[in-house]
Amino acid sequence: MGDVTPASLPPILLVLGDEELLATRAVSEAVATARAVDPDVDVREYQASAVAVGEIAEMLSPSLFGGRRVLVLHAGQDARKDLVTALLAYAKNPDPEVQLVVLHLGGAKGKAFADGLRAAGATVVPAAKLKGHRERVAFVRDEVRRGGGRCTDDAAEALIAAVGTDMRELAAACSQLIADTDGRIGADTVARYYRGRVEVTGFTVADATMVGDVPAALEALRWALHVGVDPVPIADALADGVRTVARVASAGRGSPYQLASSLGMPAWKIERAQRQGRGWTPEGLVQAMRAAAECNAAVKGGADDRAYALERAVFSVAAARQGGAR
Repeated sequence: MGDVTPASLPPILLVLGDEELLATRAVSEAVATARAVDPDVDVREYQASAVAVGEIAEMLSPSLFGGRRVLVLHAGQDARKDLVTALLAYAKNPDPEVQLVVLHLGGAKGKAFADGLRAAGATVVPAAKLKGHRERVAFVRDEVRRGGGRCTDDAAEALIAAVGTDMRELAAACSQLIADTDGRIGADTVARYYRGRVEVTGFTVADATMVGDVPAALEALRWALHVGVDPVPIADALADGVRTVARVASAGRGSPYQLASSLGMPAWKIERAQRQGRGWTPEGLVQAMRAAAECNAAVKGGADDRAYALERAVFSVAAARQGGAR
């Protein structure tokens, strides 16, 4: 961690974004840094929606007993007005013995709070979900570097194709690969390691397609075919992805746990379908079902070029999401 001094601890840290892995990691690193400065640091965690202003004010005021403190405020976007007012006033003149860490999803809700902290000079740690394929490749390469290894672009792309785009799973896969190899990771290392993960890659293609991430879907598809995955389960996974989103969308609003029994589906699958369903129209889903059915017929009917049929289906389903009722 290098030389850590009290000056290494910004009085206010704003962790901004909706990627849980990065947010959790930012808090852990802040607490670890504070402990390196003072092993007896007092760490308290609060939910912004539930904590009383008086309780926070007491924790932020200078302590009779001295000692360093870290206050972690979760879900800052849910803070009530009186709490926001008190914290923004505090942020203008923070106590150097206290570090306030505020987690905020970074959306429109509670935006004034995040903007106010930033204006008061808070140190911002970005924790937004990675949007594109290039960002994910950079994340994997950084993750391997953090673990003391080295990783090529090709290897990072192969890993994303094999594991999918969930950052926790990618981070876990990186540390697993580093532990099981000499730390120098190429595409061949990943291919050897993930050759048996047939069931993952079909769904990886489907998941990326359903959220309209065509580059990631094509990358996953080419990788799956390259390591010998049969085209039939890939076509099935794509059809299942479209069908699941359509069923969950037609079930209306509700928590995954409420819908689980009526749809006869596990809650995690419903939650994923609800996430993937954003941006779809009913007309788009009808088009996507047609494209998935054509792909299934071509792949199972022994089309000359089954890889081409799958690629065309990825483009058609993603276009249906974009175009809807075109």
